[in-house]
Amino acid sequence: MTFTKNPIQKLLVATSVAVYAFSANVAAQDDKGKDQPKATPPSVCADYQKSSTSVPGQRVGKKIQNAFEEYSNDNVQGALEILYDIDTSNEFDRAYTDRFIGNLLAAQEGKAQEALRYLTRAVEANELNDSEQFGTMKLVADLSMQEENYREALKWYQRWLDETCKNNPDVYVRMSQAYYETKQLDKMVAPANKAIQYAEKPDKNPYVLKMTSYYERKMYPQAIEVTEQLVKLFPETDQWWTQLAFFYMLVENYPQALQTMDLAYKQGYVDKKSEIKALAQLFATNGIPYKSAKLYEEALNSGMIEKDAKSFATIANTWHQAKDVLKAADYYGKAGALSNDPDHFRRQGSLLMAAQEYGKAVRALDKAISLATDDKGNLYMSMMEANFYQGKFKEALRYVQLAKQDSSTRRSANSWEPYIREKAKNRGIQL
Repeated sequence: MTFTKNPIQKLLVATSVAVYAFSANVAAQDDKGKDQPKATPPSVCADYQKSSTSVPGQRVGKKIQNAFEEYSNDNVQGALEILYDIDTSNEFDRAYTDRFIGNLLAAQEGKAQEALRYLTRAVEANELNDSEQFGTMKLVADLSMQEENYREALKWYQRWLDETCKNNPDVYVRMSQAYYETKQLDKMVAPANKAIQYAEKPDKNPYVLKMTSYYERKMYPQAIEVTEQLVKLFPETDQWWTQLAFFYMLVENYPQALQTMDLAYKQGYVDKKSEIKALAQLFATNGIPYKSAKLYEEALNSGMIEKDAKSFATIANTWHQAKDVLKAADYYGKAGALSNDPDHFRRQGSLLMAAQEYGKAVRALDKAISLATDDKGNLYMSMMEANFYQGKFKEALRYVQLAKQDSSTRRSANSWEPYIREKAKNRGIQL
């Protein structure tokens, strides 16, 4: 979650309108200003109420009015020059002027730090009227957040909360974000909960912050609970469905993960390669290899998953689990053609043997033998069997002799040799 880099313009306009309203009555004030009764906003804490509203004195007020006129004519620099020239010992006038300068600077690119100096001084003077004091205080917090000075932002947001007694969901969200940025992960949850509590309508941001806090602290059950709430509140957002499925996988709740990811897929929310692969794996893990293989094959044919050796080998293994040995063999052959890995051809040959496709098995095993550099004994034994079951006893005997040279298959080859000779003799074949 990110915040806009220059969120101050609306505040500036509102401030300027207020300045103009004050300036219209400035001429009636003396140099020290005049206090008038005011109504304290009902949300302000009782111990912070002020009994009056202050306006700038006549001399300062005229300059402020002139500055506002320059600002209204889009001459911000001219307005600032007038305000910079104001020299007063009156604390309210000084704070009021600093606030105006700070607001103008805050709306300019690259002037945030300078703006903060004026705005902070205005707040620290504690001379402004309540609405001005609190508005400036929040502006200081927002600017600090914008400038990535998160600890300062936290300090000012907390002060704003303490002195206004308002429960502003946006402030709570920003505080939670600031805690994240300062690696205070455990402190993120409380303001996020407050933001949820006081929001007029559901907002995803505090839920995301809570989820992030729990996830990064490896509190996966709590992260799942929050993500479940996100799915219920924002069912049209695809990422919460897939995120929830991945969280279920983290805690090895594979049935729930499959149910969630499959439902997301049916709604059209699963559209990334990693998500398709995860769903296919979930089908296989939950004992539904046929659906896994079909899904993977569709993704392969659509181009979502690349047609490389790894993908072909994966889908071959899945078809094998689904007991479609011929499809599995075909994909192992495709994998071997790209990888030149003898194991891919060995697997292809073994599956073709199981399907009693002995001629095709011989071709696959021959490729495996030509590519293998060691441990050929088992390949020779497989070639022996493929030839034997085709009645090619001379070829079978040749591979038995080769298998006898490998210590790992010598014993088995020795037991097969007399059996091959006997079968050849029974059929009148001279070896």
